[in-house]
Amino acid sequence: MSHNAAILFEPDAYLLSQPKLMGRQAAGNSFLRAAIAARNEQPLYAYTPNQKSAEVFSQMVKAIESKAVAQWIPAHRLDLLTQIGALYMPGPGLGDAAKLRLRAGSEAYSLVGVTHTTASHLAMDSIISLLSAPVMPWDALICTSTAVFETVKLLLNAEIETLRWRFGSQIQITLPQFPVIPLGIHSDDFDFNADNRAAARAALNITEDEIVFVFVGRLSFHAKAHPHAMYLAAQEVAKKTGKKITLLQCGWFGNEAIKASFVDGAAQFCPDVRAIFVDGRVPEFAQQSWAGADIFISLSDNVQETFGITPIEAMAAGLPVVVSDWNGYKDTVRDGVDGFRIPTFMPPPNLGENFAKMHEAKTITYDIYCGLSCQTISISMESLIEKLTLLVENSELRQKMGMAGKNRARTEFDWRVIYPQYQSLYTHLESVRLSTKQTETWQKSLQVAPTVAANRLDPFYSFRHYPTHLIQPETAVFLTATNTLETYKLLSKNPLFNYAGQVLPNVAIVEKIVRELNTKTVSLKELSQQSNIELAETVLAVAVLVKMDLMRFKTAP
Repeated sequence: MSHNAAILFEPDAYLLSQPKLMGRQAAGNSFLRAAIAARNEQPLYAYTPNQKSAEVFSQMVKAIESKAVAQWIPAHRLDLLTQIGALYMPGPGLGDAAKLRLRAGSEAYSLVGVTHTTASHLAMDSIISLLSAPVMPWDALICTSTAVFETVKLLLNAEIETLRWRFGSQIQITLPQFPVIPLGIHSDDFDFNADNRAAARAALNITEDEIVFVFVGRLSFHAKAHPHAMYLAAQEVAKKTGKKITLLQCGWFGNEAIKASFVDGAAQFCPDVRAIFVDGRVPEFAQQSWAGADIFISLSDNVQETFGITPIEAMAAGLPVVVSDWNGYKDTVRDGVDGFRIPTFMPPPNLGENFAKMHEAKTITYDIYCGLSCQTISISMESLIEKLTLLVENSELRQKMGMAGKNRARTEFDWRVIYPQYQSLYTHLESVRLSTKQTETWQKSLQVAPTVAANRLDPFYSFRHYPTHLIQPETAVFLTATNTLETYKLLSKNPLFNYAGQVLPNVAIVEKIVRELNTKTVSLKELSQQSNIELAETVLAVAVLVKMDLMRFKTAP
């Protein structure tokens, strides 16, 4: 098996040029760069039903590394996936891919997904669907943080209890593996020197005596990080220390109303702090923000957040980080070493039941659901002001924490460290898959294993009760005209028929069938034998020719 799995690819999950850039796209692009770097001279495989998507994949691969080879695996070529041994999916939805895999055998290859948000209905449905999908122990759903793993476990346990209530306590549950592997970064992208810092601050019109707090990410008060606490703390620190505090917010707004709320909010709640906003989708501005800042701040307080890549990027840039003690930040930032984690508060279980009910009933949107939850989540303002003041007044501490974080980012979160964990997982899953295939229990299960998902059956099976007659090997057929072949050539180009090119028999097949029939009436079984064409192919070809009225079936009187 290749150390690189085939990659399920649609541009939306990997391109950074989207107008509403999300964390999953940044993570997908970063992952693709890592896969290319670790390819070990092997091809990169895009698994997609769309040739245009495969072409975009090839262009992206070549733009990242001109020597890399990109190849397309059409989505129906399960035999090629079997040769590779694993399919990486940039989301948690393994269910449909597991159902499709049944056609090749559930032991044919491994499926590996990854979590991003776990708060949306789509994400939650994808996770609990693992209980009914034909996933196997050689599949995996990567959890990007301990917090995500706990959420996934909670969701699955709740659904298992529901299934046992419905079907009895004896139901057998087969689950994939749930390894915790963090997202990675490319540390070299954030390696800035004194000249870079000076140039960045000059470009942003920031003087040397200003202390710059930087936030990088989507600027959304309802779905990312509410800025009010950050504004209040920046104002208080400016007053307490007498320092020139600049708050640089590098990101993008969902709309003009959200933009106005941030800009006006900064003016109202931190009037003594210089507020700068730059578009984080512009690489130049993002680089200047990282290089020119002194302290990174991210007070995530939203249930849709899971990992948070920007604190690691800040650490790689040598910045001390001040973050909320929330979700994946708990795994990445060492409190008192790389910076500070500020305590957070959330209401206890059951008090959010009304939010969940309204969201499920579709009386509020997902954005409002996240926003209502966010409005009840807070941080310790005393701790936040204390820790920011400490960093503002102590340049040596800023440097010490910045260097500790820089080393941690490079040694623990660089893709050169993280991507081998993916490769080890692929190898481990292959080992589990191959060893299980040899067991007597698995061999017995193969005898009763489905070869297709129940809701994806052959239409000629699902709807077999629709027609008057089913075409059988004994069904007789005869020609209706002497110029059958030439007429077929014309009809096969007609818009009424050429849309179905994938089922139209080629001319050579038609010629064989016509030659054998001539003036006779024969059964399809005989026709198959005489023309040396497989029976299934003969039946489909004749079915099309009868549709065109170039042949007719002889029915019993």
